[in-house]
Amino acid sequence: MADCHNRTHWRENRAHSSEDLKSMTVWFVVAVPLVMMFFALAMERVESRLKHVAVQEEEVEEFLEQARPNEVRALYGHGIGRALELFRLRRLGGRAAKLRSRRAQD
Repeated sequence: MADCHNRTHWRENRAHSSEDLKSMTVWFVVAVPLVMMFFALAMERVESRLKHVAVQEEEVEEFLEQARPNEVRALYGHGIGRALELFRLRRLGGRAAKLRSRRAQD
């Protein structure tokens, strides 16, 4: 009698585990693509933000070749962003002065 009871209990447990496995598979099939989609969307947002912040290789090379002491100090103290900002301002200031002198000559 105990043997019969154990077999019945085992069959019931096996049926429940089979149902659990099916429901877990369904959740897995639904959840994994959704998680991957949200991850891809998040990475796209990160990438778009980084594109605006990124520094061009040519700009860094030009900076390293032509940097003045205050720009190098800014690079050391505040990072490449601030140093390039000072470098750009200097270059724009120089270009503006050249344009003004050309206009004055004309």
